[in-house]
Amino acid sequence: MLAERIKAVKPSATLEITAKAKVLRGQGRDIIGFGAGEPDFDTPEHIKKAAYRAIDEGFVYYTPTVGIPELREAIAEKLNVENKIQCSAENIIVTPGAKQALYEAIMVLVNPGEEVLIPSPYWVSYLPMVQLASGKPVFVPTGIDGEFKLSAEQILERITDKTKLLILNSPCNPTGAVLGREDIKAIADMCRDKSIHVISDEIYEYIIYNGKEHVSIGSFPDMEDLTITINGFSKAYSMTGWRLGYASAREDILKAMQRLQAHSVSHPTSFVQKAGFVALTSPESKAQIEKMVRAFDERRKIITERLREIPEVKCSKPDGAFYVFANFSAYEEDSFRLAEYLLEKVGVACVPGEAFGEEGRGYLRLSYALSMEKINEGVERIKRSLKNYEVKR
Repeated sequence: MLAERIKAVKPSATLEITAKAKVLRGQGRDIIGFGAGEPDFDTPEHIKKAAYRAIDEGFVYYTPTVGIPELREAIAEKLNVENKIQCSAENIIVTPGAKQALYEAIMVLVNPGEEVLIPSPYWVSYLPMVQLASGKPVFVPTGIDGEFKLSAEQILERITDKTKLLILNSPCNPTGAVLGREDIKAIADMCRDKSIHVISDEIYEYIIYNGKEHVSIGSFPDMEDLTITINGFSKAYSMTGWRLGYASAREDILKAMQRLQAHSVSHPTSFVQKAGFVALTSPESKAQIEKMVRAFDERRKIITERLREIPEVKCSKPDGAFYVFANFSAYEEDSFRLAEYLLEKVGVACVPGEAFGEEGRGYLRLSYALSMEKINEGVERIKRSLKNYEVKR
């Protein structure tokens, strides 16, 4: 009885792991969760107070579909100053989460049968979004030997006359890879030459290490019309449950996204937009982000060191986001089986690498958005359990 479009869409593996871990905790099990895709820090107090204030002042009614004017202006200024993307408030739509912005962009750009290039491993929701738009996903594989970095040459090999769109995610979930300026410039040059649109998912832009630079592909010459830049407040400001994101796009794409949003989710929550404005414009926010990133950096170093202590486990140290993508294929190539084993036997929740594409076979994604104590204990449990694991069936 269900529509055909939904039958191919699989549940989110990350949410499934989180739900299973929650059930086991409810049964009294001591579960260490490496599955989280959200910071373990509270939303900063000045942002929460802005929401309280908006509610107290009665800002609880409908807003414009594209978002309140002051937030759109602040986002445009941020993109111009920080990201060097030429845009105005008229190019901005505020959405209930960056995920909604991604979905809207894909839905208004992709016709049935058109090809969408997706670097793999990829965030779990890209594929179902393309499927729901009746597009054809074309995967561009990356690997640990190249630190999971994408090149223009790899993309070029997979371009056909049906290619419509490239999805770019740097810093990357699940691998933590960060593309350098020259890498992104080469990709921009190729997309411009081939007239390929780019959805640039930049949700982890502030969570970056080793002095790496975040570069927006929309900042390169003549790329502003081909690029839809997606970002949000969930990761940088620890506002995952608030559901607030945005997109920057040329006017016709923006208007199409506006129509889709008007007839689906209407607009983001009114008082959440007020909190988002404060998050984006308050000097306190920068200090909070820097404090959070310093904590993530320390955890990043520890978790990679500890994982490398496990015989035959390979992992590169991520340059961004808060995940490590580790290769356990010497023990088990079926990452779903390994993740199930670790959860049931030793109470450690990880996300199977295959949830992020075929290139994730034999891998697990471990989030380090948890305390140092839990990181050490969790990796120790994995290490002990693998001593007795039946290596490769």
